[in-house]
Formats: sequence, C-alpha cells, structure tokens
Amino acid sequence: QQNLNQLVSPFILRRLKKQVLKELPQKTEQIYLVEMEKKQQALYHSQVSLLKKQIQTQSDEEFKHNKIEILAGLTRLREICCDPSLIFENYQQISAKRQACLDLVEQAVSEEHKVLIFSQFTSLLNILAADLKKRQFSYYEIFGSTPKKKRLQLADAFNQNQVPVFLISLKAGGTGLNLTGADIVIHFDPWWNAAAQNQATDRAHRIGQKNKVNVYSLISKNSIEEKVIQLQQSKKKLADDLLGSKKITSSLISKQDFLRILQ
Repeated sequence: QQNLNQLVSPFILRRLKKQVLKELPQKTEQIYLVEMEKKQQALYHSQVSLLKKQIQTQSDEEFKHNKIEILAGLTRLREICCDPSLIFENYQQISAKRQACLDLVEQAVSEEHKVLIFSQFTSLLNILAADLKKRQFSYYEIFGSTPKKKRLQLADAFNQNQVPVFLISLKAGGTGLNLTGADIVIHFDPWWNAAAQNQATDRAHRIGQKNKVNVYSLISKNSIEEKVIQLQQSKKKLADDLLGSKKITSSLISKQDFLRILQ
C-alpha cells in the first residue's frame, strides 16, 4: 500500500466537498435497521440456501464464467429484502421495509419536511407510488426513461411547491438535479458502490440547501443488505487509502466475498 501511494500520489489532487463548501448545513446519515416479518424471512433464507449451494459446488473457473448468474441471484435476494412481491406475485403482505419507509414519510410530512426516496428498482418505486396514493400524499417521480427536460421541470416544481415526496430511480437521479427543496433523503436499498448513493444524496445536500439534511439508509436486518454495507465500507477504505476514490464496482467482488455475503 505504501509503495502504491508513493507511485500515484504525484498524479492525484483531491479536495472534499466539506473543504470547499464550508457554508453547507450539516448532513446526518443513519442506518435504519428493519427486521423482516416471518414469511419474508422464510422466502429469503430459502433463496440464500439455493444460492450458497450453487456457489460452493463451482470451481473458481466455473464461478468466473457464471458470475452474471450469481449476481442475478444476489439481486433476487435484494428484491426479497425490499419487498417479496417484486418476484412473488402471490405475496400480498406489505414488507417491513415498505412500512418503515411509509412511516418515515408520514412523520416527515407531518413536520413539514420534503423527502427524496431513491431505489434501484423501478418496480419498487411503482409500488411505493401506489402506497402514497392510498395515503393521499402527492409526489413526483423520475425514472431512466424520463426525458432530461422533463426531469429539470419536475425538479424546479418540487423545489417551489408543496409536493412532499419525490420518487427517483438511483441511476436516473444520481447527477444533474438540484433538489434542495428536500431535507430528508431515504435510500430504500443499498448498492455496492457507495459513490452512487452519495451522488444521489448530493441532489439535496448541495449549494442552495438551507436546512440540515437527514439521510436514512433502510437495511433489512440479518440479510445480504447488511453485508453490502460492510463490503461498501471495506472497499471504500481500500480505495480511499490507495487512490482517494470511491468508485468500486461489483467486478472486484471475489468468490470469497460472495460466500461471506451469504453467511
């Protein structure tokens, strides 16, 4: 690590936002642990067992060739953590995490805050939209298919009017939007690359923000999501130590990483 630092340090100049924009209000980040209900847990553990068996019976070479399939299995686990109805049509219950998100929204709106909700799953955002309609909360939404001009129009409207909630696809809302009208950010599901979530949070925590920003990461307890957070932190530390960069992708995850995630 010392040798690498000596090699790369002459070529890297890094300034953190807190060093440049000292007038920004405080940002508080909180991991919000949610315990899955029994049926959700049963579905989750069943999928974990299948995936562990698949990985353990493969050689390192087979694992490399089947990595896309393994990642798809991990995505299914993450969807179950969010809400099993994303992959099981006959699942009728509201997931613990969905309920926690709606509770946060209700509390925020009652206290006259405005909320950004980010998720990588557009199907989940559609479910949340239906939940908000039932509770008579108005909202805006941005997906990858939303034209750039429309995104800017929605952002401007949100900052100026009383609509309390903005549902945003993580990839669509990572950059280019000023949403300082919100002072609460909810990340419904974690991603391997912490930088993507940080960029999304920065839609609210940026120049023009006058209020303290509270950021909640909803994490299903005793699940892959807790391991994703741990992996984020370890990869981030390694990247920060070597390059001052947070750009870590799933291509760096080894077979041992996958098995550790499923423990």
